Amino acid sequence: MEGLASDVEGFRAAAARVSAATQEAVSRGWRPAPALAGSVGLHCVACAAALVAPEQAAWALATVAGNHLVLGAAGLWPRSSILGRNVTRLPAEAAARGEVAITFDDGPHPQHTPRVLDLLEAHGARATFFCVAQAARGYPGLVREIVRRGHRVENHSLRHRATFPLHSVRGYRQELVAAQEIIADLTGQAPRFFRAPAGLRNPLLDPALQSLGLTLVSWTRRGFDARDGNAASVARRLLRGLAPGDILVLHDGHAARTHRGTPVSLEVLPRVLDAVAQAALVPVTLHEAMPA
Repeated sequence: MEGLASDVEGFRAAAARVSAATQEAVSRGWRPAPALAGSVGLHCVACAAALVAPEQAAWALATVAGNHLVLGAAGLWPRSSILGRNVTRLPAEAAARGEVAITFDDGPHPQHTPRVLDLLEAHGARATFFCVAQAARGYPGLVREIVRRGHRVENHSLRHRATFPLHSVRGYRQELVAAQEIIADLTGQAPRFFRAPAGLRNPLLDPALQSLGLTLVSWTRRGFDARDGNAASVARRLLRGLAPGDILVLHDGHAARTHRGTPVSLEVLPRVLDAVAQAALVPVTLHEAMPA
């Protein structure tokens, strides 16, 4: 009986945390995705069952635990929209115009980002840079140069920590607000788009994003240039099936190195830009493809 009482108390505490987070999010205008709404309903039913029939608490806890496993798995799937809106392709209107979006993560980098900017300029291409705010604060002139050359800087978190998927709603808001303020101060433009570090998150990111008017963006395909130093294989992953409306992701920060010791993204980018030109596609910023 003592163990059962402990289970019930643990369930009540878990349910209270979920309820508090949900109420905070709803108070800020959040509208949950169907899967999350169903999850909240499941928590309520399980809580009621445990209170009415305490002997069923273990089953209720197991049901809730299974639900958390499913939501956790969805958070480990960067292109999933189960947890909320997640842009993986440009809108149909942009695709009809032959537009694609080339995006860069984890910068700015004092050596690599300027070379990326030069390559983009040589090809007349515009891109979107998802910058880590603390790195951006360290290189303010470089961030302003990104904007001066016609590109856009978006939010890629404040610190890019591995613990990002473990935040609460409040933790996410603090992280995102701090990053928004830094980037807006440097560029004069508040970000409209957000990309999670490595694409990983938990269900509580969506309400935080909605409360700040940010849209989660992942990608159509990625080359894994942060792990693979082989330019040919990275380019192949990015360009296989290249089509209007695609969102491609590379890294100007934390890129893997080739056998020559150069960032692989600097070898891949010219191939990508040439392929885009040969396909008569137009590389644009996310702002251009998805105007407010």
